[in-house]
Amino acid sequence: MQFYRHGLSSADAKGIAEVLDTPFLTSGAVGKKVEAQLCAFFGQPHALLVNSWTNGALAALLAMDIGPGDEVIVPAQTFIATANMVELIGAKPVFVDVDPDTLLMTPEGAAKAATARTKLAMPVHMYGQMCDMKGLRAALPKTVRILEDCAHCFEGTRDGEPPGKHSDLAIFSFYATKNVTCGEGGAIVTGDAELHAKLQQTRLHGMSAIAADRFKSGQYRHWDMARLGVKANLPDLLAALLPDQIATIRARLPARTALVERYRHAFANLPIRLAKLDPGAVSADHLFPIHVKPAKRDEAIAALNAAGVPVTVNYRSVPTLTYYREKYGYGPGDFPASYEWGEGEITLPLWPGMPDADIEKVIETVKTAVVPLVR
Repeated sequence: MQFYRHGLSSADAKGIAEVLDTPFLTSGAVGKKVEAQLCAFFGQPHALLVNSWTNGALAALLAMDIGPGDEVIVPAQTFIATANMVELIGAKPVFVDVDPDTLLMTPEGAAKAATARTKLAMPVHMYGQMCDMKGLRAALPKTVRILEDCAHCFEGTRDGEPPGKHSDLAIFSFYATKNVTCGEGGAIVTGDAELHAKLQQTRLHGMSAIAADRFKSGQYRHWDMARLGVKANLPDLLAALLPDQIATIRARLPARTALVERYRHAFANLPIRLAKLDPGAVSADHLFPIHVKPAKRDEAIAALNAAGVPVTVNYRSVPTLTYYREKYGYGPGDFPASYEWGEGEITLPLWPGMPDADIEKVIETVKTAVVPLVR
């Protein structure tokens, strides 16, 4: 049994072959077409491809002039990259606990954490479900910008609205396991023209013109560096894998959702916790986590593995990981909802096309091998 299987095949190599027949392998015409496609998909005027969510976030923080002395609100329950980019830029991640049912940052939690030094909030759409972005924008001072961590939520919506509508920018991941993937990569969408202009520079060393533009019309054009930047652009070789996936992602969501609903129905009356879905939210159903008693979590993982069911843990409470615990002195009691969930979480296999026999095996193994451990 596989934990995950992407939906790409040799047929998708056609786009890569077409790029290889051109003289340009890095960021160029293909990427610009994909960026236009992203603008149409999210209803935003600006989009930029990046080589990872992580580097895209770093470029975004640079573009927003966030640095030492600034504070950034981050949920305690997330992947480490969300907080790490804030640390790397020299700002301070100010962690907030998540809602114990939805595992999402709440407007109330973010507002309580805001201070005069707060420059940015980074809500995370965990497992594919969007945070209350309209409520978050209303709860925070207008001086606080919002960066949506949409690594799990490309096709998700809330009250019919996609990511990006109530934030300064939204950043997506095209990592190997994501619903839209090119192995490594990501994208930024924004409605802010000034921020977009800065991002064009900070995603490529701070340069004022990318290679494709420096050689436009067959004549070399000088470039300058007015801002500090990173190497975060996505090459056309990888961008070529994206157009068909973006065009079909909403049509493919029902198959993923049907598998999630099958899991939810099977586990509804068992002594395990499931993340709650808010009314009005259409989840991208990126991952399917369950939660068991923390003291029994490792035994449950061993039992699943022994039965041939591959699982992983997504994610533990970031503030109580060694680096942040030692630097800031956080303990389990500081963010109890995040800590409790992170100590008992197990992510089950989930991917469209997953064989029916494998789905049944996962369900049966949870019932016969995990439930007796956690009653």
